Amino acid sequence: MLELKVRKIGNSLGLVLPKESLARLKVKEGGVLYFTEAQDGSYRLTGYNENFSRQVSEAEKIMRQDKDLLRELSKR
Repeated sequence: MLELKVRKIGNSLGLVLPKESLARLKVKEGGVLYFTEAQDGSYRLTGYNENFSRQVSEAEKIMRQDKDLLRELSKR
């Protein structure tokens, strides 16, 4: 288990990850991490996930194609 301190970074707050953690997450400066909530209420931090990325791309495509339908459904 790692203990991370929340620090002020400009007008925001952030975490500084040790380089060993960054290596395991396979992420470099400017990379993307995914912070997701699990069903049990815990959180998970992961690096690039090809499957998730593909799912998001497909969802964005559907949202663009069916934006009028989705707008109507959101009103209900």
